[in-house]
Amino acid sequence: MRGEFFHILNRGIEDKKIFLKKENYLRFVNNMDDFNNKENATLPYFFRRKQFKLTKITSQTSLSKLGKKLVDIFCWTLIPNHYHIFVQEKIDGGASEFTRKIGIGYTMHFNEEEKRSGVLFKGRSKIIPVKEDAHFIHLPFYILANPLDLFQPGWREKGITNPKKAFKFLENYQWSAFQDLLGKSNFPEVINKKLLYELFDTNERKFKKDFIEWLNSCANSPDLENFDEYK
Repeated sequence: MRGEFFHILNRGIEDKKIFLKKENYLRFVNNMDDFNNKENATLPYFFRRKQFKLTKITSQTSLSKLGKKLVDIFCWTLIPNHYHIFVQEKIDGGASEFTRKIGIGYTMHFNEEEKRSGVLFKGRSKIIPVKEDAHFIHLPFYILANPLDLFQPGWREKGITNPKKAFKFLENYQWSAFQDLLGKSNFPEVINKKLLYELFDTNERKFKKDFIEWLNSCANSPDLENFDEYK
């Protein structure tokens, strides 16, 4: 329903990698922008392939501007075998349609690149309504912290051993919205940063401070049970 919040995620089938190289990541990021509209996604998908190099999105290449957006994207993270996206619907059914488009579009790309066929993802994507305040408040931090799986496996259960180094790792990780939320332009067209900051009554400086505090709170006794379904 319009105005509702959702956490969207999916994994590769049998937990296999769905991002094998830089071009894969770039395609998925571009898909989040290209397919975030009510119009047919097929033509823009092939149009971008023919007309644009796979590169960072700019206001000139953003195809989501061709039609009304399905969702506002607040944050996202891609790691080798799965993805997370936090959205608010702009139209009824927007989250489902957005998820369907990016899933089909990316599977087409991956199968063509890897000369394979068949399903890529582990069943249907999870589109989880965000109802609880605790989920809503901490979900951006949790999503943006997911690349720590590459830095310190088991951080959810054992805690983060070095929050300072963990923050530096996340700050330098390209395949998430974190750099854009900290004011370092990465893929700014994908997210609605202004709306996120309005909803959370925050700004770049406060968001960074709160995120660091959240990381420190996960150092010794992580309290992440509320996010078990998001793994």
